[in-house]
Amino acid sequence: MDTCIKSAFAALLLISCLKAESWPQFRGKEGAATRVSADTLPTEWGDNKHVEWKTELPGPGSSSPVFFEDKLFVTCYVGYGTDPRDPGDPNDLGRQLICIERSSGKILWNRSVDLANPEDDYRGYIMEHGYASSTPVTDGENVYAFFGKSGVHAFTVDGTPLWSQQVGSDSSNRRWGSGASPVLYQDLLIVNAADEGRAVIAFDKKTGEERWRKESKSLELAYGTPQLRTKDGKTELLLAMPYEVWCLDPATGKPIWTVPTEMPGNICPSVVTTADMAFAFGGYPRKSSVAIKDGKILWTGKSTTYVPTPLAYGDHLYWVSDDAEVICMETATGKVITDRDLEGLRGSSKRSVYASMLRFGNHLMVVTRRNGTFVFEANPEMKQVAHNHLEDSSDFNASPALSQDTIYLRSNRFLYAISK
Repeated sequence: MDTCIKSAFAALLLISCLKAESWPQFRGKEGAATRVSADTLPTEWGDNKHVEWKTELPGPGSSSPVFFEDKLFVTCYVGYGTDPRDPGDPNDLGRQLICIERSSGKILWNRSVDLANPEDDYRGYIMEHGYASSTPVTDGENVYAFFGKSGVHAFTVDGTPLWSQQVGSDSSNRRWGSGASPVLYQDLLIVNAADEGRAVIAFDKKTGEERWRKESKSLELAYGTPQLRTKDGKTELLLAMPYEVWCLDPATGKPIWTVPTEMPGNICPSVVTTADMAFAFGGYPRKSSVAIKDGKILWTGKSTTYVPTPLAYGDHLYWVSDDAEVICMETATGKVITDRDLEGLRGSSKRSVYASMLRFGNHLMVVTRRNGTFVFEANPEMKQVAHNHLEDSSDFNASPALSQDTIYLRSNRFLYAISK
């Protein structure tokens, strides 16, 4: 009897914990990439250690998993471009939104999205990230997925289709496809459709009606996810693009300020924010970083990142760059405190990291594409404390999702739940 009571209590406790948690968008709540209370998350794992479940996905993708309570969502693509040796017919490209039971790894439902407009050909950098690179977003009632030239699609969390909207069919001069993820603000779904329509567009999240649109030729090659922050009691929407950083009113799309920068070319990372500062990274071929305070440039620097988005924690910024440089920088001055090569990397460091840095408790974590996951102490020294491998030869391009006791790690083949 005691065993039955204990088992029932454990099950109820699990359900209670699942109902209390969410990681609803790219880089988690408020895009902060942080799980503050995470003492029960493992720092070490492997195929036979701390893998709670492993679910095979219908196709590859670079989008991150998100979850609300016991439902986890992730996107993938099928058909065209899934085999680099033989991409196939572009008309056979399909995209899917998948719902997975977080407690078991069971696929609850799968919804396909038809190809609305031809995507950029499977060549160049599209071969690096594919056709499902935008992370979905959920408010617990509905889930929203962005599939580039095939538009924005809303479903209930039970998989019932609600609405679909197109955002454009253009391409940038690079023809690299989409990378930005949608975000929610009050009753709006906000999408960076820079590649498809040179616009940031806000839709009514319930009906799909367009509420505002901010267009500019400057948006070409702006691949970052819009970042929301609250400053002096007001919410702002920030987005970096070549030679500019925008701050908009998310309710109307009207500019609050625009800051010129010297970052040319494509801008991939999201803007990183603190209470009173904003930081932009990227550029090509001249890469740089810039700090903005009160609508003015505070400092500029040469240490930067091309794809991953850094993490703000305390008085510092932390990241591992796409070329595997471990970097810590002071937010106030841009002074670089730590700059070293990632230890234990096999093969070339070039384009070895696409995922963004995350923090859980007193640890930092970054996923490399082909060399496992690295864990560091969350302080300026960034001492490496673990290097974890899984026997999965596919690419790991996505940033993980974190619950209080589980890491959800996505590769091009599988979704893993890792817990003690």
